Amino acid sequence: MGRRLYLKVGDLVMHSEHRGWGRGEVVEEKHSALEGGFCMVRILFDDGKERSFINDLDHQQCCYYFGLKLV
Repeated sequence: MGRRLYLKVGDLVMHSEHRGWGRGEVVEEKHSALEGGFCMVRILFDDGKERSFINDLDHQQCCYYFGLKLV
């Protein structure tokens, strides 16, 4: 069974607990070549900082569960 990915490049998001970051855009996706490896996304926020998050809905620390919501 394949991974259930939440975000893709170009998606716009907001963090429900960090409104001061502003809106973010997914600028990169990375997928591990190893079975069971991480899927990550890098997001550039309006505050000028890039932040990385886990992007696998089957992972308990997926960015969705930590407050990133699609705009």
